[in-house]
Amino acid sequence: MTGHAHELDRAAALIEAADGLLICAGAGMGVDSGLPDFRGPQGFWRAYPALADAGIRFEEIANPAAFARDPALAWGFYGHRLSLYRETEPHAGFASLRRWAERMEAGAFIFTSNVDGQFQRAGFDGSRVAECHGSLHWLQCMSPCGEAIWAADDFAPAVDMARCRLEGELPRCPHCGAIARPNVLMFGDWNWIARRSEAQERRLAIWRAKVERLVVVELGAGTRIPSVRRFSEEAGGRLVRINPDEAWVGEGDVALPLRALEALTAIEARLG
Repeated sequence: MTGHAHELDRAAALIEAADGLLICAGAGMGVDSGLPDFRGPQGFWRAYPALADAGIRFEEIANPAAFARDPALAWGFYGHRLSLYRETEPHAGFASLRRWAERMEAGAFIFTSNVDGQFQRAGFDGSRVAECHGSLHWLQCMSPCGEAIWAADDFAPAVDMARCRLEGELPRCPHCGAIARPNVLMFGDWNWIARRSEAQERRLAIWRAKVERLVVVELGAGTRIPSVRRFSEEAGGRLVRINPDEAWVGEGDVALPLRALEALTAIEARLG
């Protein structure tokens, strides 16, 4: 950690000087909570050996075509993830971010590509979270028959992990009876209902307009799906990028090639 002391000091100084905290989070944010890392087929297949045996890649199961072809298999994958997200306790770095936000006049807003709901579970105000790829905690019609989105609270998936298949009945659209799917943006997805995420991003824009001294803390956002990195770079504030593999930044910003929890803990130790 001593090799990063200067950059950690700079990150702490930017946070202390800010009046608003924009947290931009990718998949790497959840790794320290024990959530699986899907980078590369081997990481994905370690988490889902039944899909490895069948040679099914992440892009193939995280796809509306999987629901059309074999909904019990698709819901085996997504149902297991939903249960995992409900059970996972967010790591201590989430609490650090909340404490930093409480010091700032405008507080914090989150922009994330994660569909896990971990920020809400960690106590962040749901009205201050923008989920650009949707959330697994919400459902929509597969067709879809309309623009309805509803909470998945009443859906308790039981999954046979040896086969990665949902046991019991598939969730259904309450309006037309068709199979329901997660309200998340998948690969090759033309039927995702984006209105919930669009409303979140409108709230984020209103919040951003009120912040004069913005600091952006980006965590675990890679270049393979660059939604979060692009947003954090265009937000207009000073950027602290935390990423163990892809931490490069422009002049004046801070790059920390560390995992999320490690970096957040080290920064917090420097805050007065």
